[in-house]
Amino acid sequence: MNNRQLNLAGARRIVVVVIAIVGIVLLLSFAGQFFYIFESVQEQEVGIQFRNNRIHQVVGPGVYSDFGLFVSLETISAQAIPFTVTDVEIITQDKQRIGLVVSGDIFRPDLGQAPLIEEQWAQYRGIYRDDLLASTRVQDLARQSMKVCVGDRTFDNNIIGTSRDELRTCIDEELNNLVADIGLRIENLVVPEVILSPEVQAALDAIVQSRLLTEKAAQDELKAEAEAAAEQARQEGEIRVEQSRIQEQTRQQIILAQLEQERLSAQLAVIEATQVNDLAEIARQQAVLLATKENELLQAEEDLIIAEILAEVALVQAQADTALQDALALIYAQNPEYVELLIVQANASALTDTDKIIFTPEGTIPTLVLPGPGIVPTVDTGGQPTTTESSP
Repeated sequence: MNNRQLNLAGARRIVVVVIAIVGIVLLLSFAGQFFYIFESVQEQEVGIQFRNNRIHQVVGPGVYSDFGLFVSLETISAQAIPFTVTDVEIITQDKQRIGLVVSGDIFRPDLGQAPLIEEQWAQYRGIYRDDLLASTRVQDLARQSMKVCVGDRTFDNNIIGTSRDELRTCIDEELNNLVADIGLRIENLVVPEVILSPEVQAALDAIVQSRLLTEKAAQDELKAEAEAAAEQARQEGEIRVEQSRIQEQTRQQIILAQLEQERLSAQLAVIEATQVNDLAEIARQQAVLLATKENELLQAEEDLIIAEILAEVALVQAQADTALQDALALIYAQNPEYVELLIVQANASALTDTDKIIFTPEGTIPTLVLPGPGIVPTVDTGGQPTTTESSP
């Protein structure tokens, strides 16, 4: 054989090998439509067995083999797909702009939702198999839910206090209602951040500052009212104390005056009783003396005794006459203010409408000048004694 023949034989062998390889590949590819052996479904997956390109059964974790016409096994991951959505401009019910950040976990249907998988597989196979596609779809629905929930509430009801929890609950419910139609569910949804524009932040700061100033002004007003009330109460208390002191002093003075009057009355009663007794004794002694005089045999000594008795009687009478004056003098000595009162009353009662009173400085003697021809009175206003001059 020559070289040409050898080259032709080699070329034939190569073509045969290539044809054989292509045939084997085509055979294997075609045979793969009729069986699969020892296909594994992991713990975090759900398996879907197909026969005749239709879902035959939804199975849980395990190892599966099947033979038939157009048989295959596909899996759906049961693991959570985390997602985060940011929308920087959402309009509230009262026309305010805010932004939200929402995050959560996406879960595909599990083994307990086998009928749902069978029903929705044709429409949402790509979402069940592709994490990125599922996350993108849920993010779009989440933005819609955020706009709905924020738009139904005012600015304050979206961001202040427990309103944040109410907003999160609304978005969770709204989003789960939307993804339920494609067989998904959302769990662990949170609203970790509310985004405010610089203008809104400045306006909120101004509102807070104004509220603080208003509260401070109200507190200052309450403080001033309390201090005024306390001062008024203190002054009223001092006035009441002073009034009580004056009333008590007046009451004590009245009681002292009444006691003094009672004491004077008692003294006068004692003096009057003493005078009556003395007069009775004198009358008795006079009666004895008259009886003695009737006795013609009375001696001169008895006359002398009678004279002494009469002298004693006169003394007693004189003492009785001066007892009242002594008592009054004692009263005047113990109560000088009462004496001054009597002096004032006496002076007042002694003056008549025609009387004249001359007031001079203490320690000086007034000089009286009677008017007459050639007499001119001279008065020194410096308090020195007054002198008079006569014209030549």
